[in-house]
Amino acid sequence: MSDKYVIVSAPSGSGKTTIIHALIAKGLPLAFSVSATSRQPRINEINGEDYYFLSLKEFKNKIANNEFVEYEEVYPGVYYGTLKNELEKIKAEGKVPIFDVDVKGGMRLKNIFCDNALSLFIKPPSIEDLEKRLRNRNTEDEEILKKRLKRANYELSMEPHFDYVIINDDLNRAIEEAYKIIKDFLDKN
Repeated sequence: MSDKYVIVSAPSGSGKTTIIHALIAKGLPLAFSVSATSRQPRINEINGEDYYFLSLKEFKNKIANNEFVEYEEVYPGVYYGTLKNELEKIKAEGKVPIFDVDVKGGMRLKNIFCDNALSLFIKPPSIEDLEKRLRNRNTEDEEILKKRLKRANYELSMEPHFDYVIINDDLNRAIEEAYKIIKDFLDKN
């Protein structure tokens, strides 16, 4: 089990973070892999818990020092990535890393870890529903919201690259479906 990885990707607002935290709370031997980002924290986000918030310069220095397993410039000047030392820490705890990553990061991690990784794509019921969820979060201004929706259309086209697609039209059902898929994956030799 120590060489296994769980990747969860979705457009922003699809519920992937909520699902991941519910899976960890249900007792699966998972540990949340905290990603690094160069974006500013949202209200209530905690450095080292939600993300490692880095300046653009710090992020680029870590790229230059080969400190990332993978990284992506998701929006111009806004990077996200998985730090190697984060995975080392999780593995030392005897846990399986679960990644909350954008679609490109998810596909990159799947290519790195191959059959040792399970990749899940969390899909909103519709783009209209996704827009409603993003607006209800009240965390982005209109310009950022439009960028997220434009990117979401692209990300939704990438779902065939994932092992499983879970439609999050009912949160409890989506959590149960993800739980069963992950448990089966972890129970395999």
